[in-house]
Amino acid sequence: MPTTKITIVGSGIAGLATAVSLHAAGFDRVTVYEADPAVRSLGLGLNILPNAVRELAELGLLDELRHRAVRTRELAMYNPHGDLVWREDRGTHAGYGWPQLSISRSRLVAVLAAEARRRLGDDAVVTDARLVGLDHGPGGPRGVFTDRHGATRTVETDVLLCADGIRSTARSLLYPDEGPPLTNGTTLYRGTAWADEFLTGDSMVVLGDDRRRLVLYPIERDAEKRRALVNWVAAFPDGDGDGDGGTHRRPVGAADSREVILRQFGRWSPPGTDLTSLLKDTEDIQRYPMTDRDPIPRWTFGNVTLVGDAAHAMYPAGSNGATQAVIDARVLAWHLAAHPDVGEALRAYEAERRPQMTELQASARSMGPERVITLAHQRAPGGFDDVRDVFGEEELARISHDFAVTGRFDQEWVNTRPSLTVSPSRVPVARPDSRSAE
Repeated sequence: MPTTKITIVGSGIAGLATAVSLHAAGFDRVTVYEADPAVRSLGLGLNILPNAVRELAELGLLDELRHRAVRTRELAMYNPHGDLVWREDRGTHAGYGWPQLSISRSRLVAVLAAEARRRLGDDAVVTDARLVGLDHGPGGPRGVFTDRHGATRTVETDVLLCADGIRSTARSLLYPDEGPPLTNGTTLYRGTAWADEFLTGDSMVVLGDDRRRLVLYPIERDAEKRRALVNWVAAFPDGDGDGDGGTHRRPVGAADSREVILRQFGRWSPPGTDLTSLLKDTEDIQRYPMTDRDPIPRWTFGNVTLVGDAAHAMYPAGSNGATQAVIDARVLAWHLAAHPDVGEALRAYEAERRPQMTELQASARSMGPERVITLAHQRAPGGFDDVRDVFGEEELARISHDFAVTGRFDQEWVNTRPSLTVSPSRVPVARPDSRSAE
């Protein structure tokens, strides 16, 4: 299959990680098509869990990524009063062979795009090419792309991999009756600002009750000044005073957004953080609904398949969006190298990944490990002196561990599973996956 022509739709994390992974697996006829006039290295903070960091390390990207990332040391969850509900080590501090990285999305995309071009050539990423049609018939897949001036081109290929995000055009063509992404009635506000370090300096903090969440974590550090670029997220139900049915008008601009957020969280006690100052120093505040997609019964149609959010968009609970996109990319590349038939390879990729992601999507809808915060509020809304009065022995650890097992990022599995790297002879290392057969 060295001559296999592979076309990727979308130059986000999933698409670029797939391009790099395919080249590492021996494929060099790979082209990425991006709808925008340039590869957009936009976005705020995200977390890459150790299972995906392992894959990026095997692609030779870890040193470049951690140069401007934070190696997350711990996850700490609190109620609004500042009472600690649950704390756990993360990354290498938890015994993983690889760190957890908190990083800006723009940095991750820039590194992946540069690596894709280095490996495949500058012409491997084609911009201003929006997918508007596809054919997955027996004659081989064809994608129809249009530019901003309306000119179209038809690309005939051996494999069409669709990594065009939660609002995937490819998915809408395969499932024309599905409709737009689903919302759970929660509004997210997001931003970044430089602030003093809090807790260990490498901590990720989540505060919440049964309706609201406040998340803070550093994505870049200035060690000399003990300052950090803090990514923050504030989430609460529509209509709770932000103009979507509440008593206040919809916010317009950063000043209005700050006012709305402080009405919700101004009396909360995030550890070591002055929330008012953090919001004041945030120049750009983004606002959008929390959305996901229902699981679908099939990703693969002939020699066409879905990757990343196009296949399994989920709520941002448990840091799995970018993480699972990277894992998709590596598993897909491995199967394409392992199977002589493209269709068989894509079906094997789907058989391994889709059941796992369907389960993880459901778990994310129950807010994954953050469920402990909801339970803490329901059991002790006024706070507590000792968390052991609220939770039974080992209950908190079990919730966190079960979510990790669901997403295949528990320590034992990440550290011991067979590699997804293809050998120089293009013979993939055997990697029996007992979990995917359960």
